[in-house]
Amino acid sequence: MWKYLKLHELFIISALAGQRGNIPLAELKGFHERQIRYLQHERLVHLIVTMFVSTYLLLGIGFIVVMPLWPGFVLVALLFGLASVYLVHYFRLENGVQRWYHLANRIDERLGLIYPRDERSLTKDLF
Repeated sequence: MWKYLKLHELFIISALAGQRGNIPLAELKGFHERQIRYLQHERLVHLIVTMFVSTYLLLGIGFIVVMPLWPGFVLVALLFGLASVYLVHYFRLENGVQRWYHLANRIDERLGLIYPRDERSLTKDLF
């Protein structure tokens, strides 16, 4: 998934720079928004799975506090590893989609649908 995120991001950046030939911006916008919709579904699925694994991890920790048996420790160790991997994956997925939103804004700016803005100066004023 991470490779897919990076490849699409590079494709959009190179298309905006004019390195991919003359792709009409309206078609590029439609393609990019379709890819965002696909990833939003992926984000939802991974959020649900991450929440379930984390819930079972917490239940397992509660179990070994009440009954400290070695199978409980093994289960918690496995769930901790699985939850860690899911959290890293979800973090990367979420940050990738956030970058794609900024790319969509750049396409909209090129199409004249929104006014150009400097995101760094806007965030400096907010925070």
